[in-house]
Amino acid sequence: MIIGLLTAVIVFHMLIIIRIIPYEIVWAGKLKSVNEMYVFEMVSVLVNILLLAVLLLKGNYLKHKINSKIINGILWFFVFVFALNTVGNLMAESFFEKAVFTPLTLILAILIWVIIRKDETTTR
Repeated sequence: MIIGLLTAVIVFHMLIIIRIIPYEIVWAGKLKSVNEMYVFEMVSVLVNILLLAVLLLKGNYLKHKINSKIINGILWFFVFVFALNTVGNLMAESFFEKAVFTPLTLILAILIWVIIRKDETTTR
């Protein structure tokens, strides 16, 4: 489920980058130019790709020798980021951001937390 959500988020941001979706509905309506939008959207896409890669490592879909504590640490960072982003989305000027991205970021934070907690309870 979380991989599908992240894929949808990445596609959404790509649609903003190619200007099919207006950039005014994201980033709390604070973007001042198309160039600024490109920077913010590319960072968002890269962060979501990083999270997707970490989740694929966590699920052993990608072969690796990375310590699970490092992977869990990165995932805890994402729980924190998505929780903060949820608060930020609540203060956004855009109704779309409040209505769609507030629950989405909250769901992502909870799902990542569940993934970490599941691993912690099975390794004890």
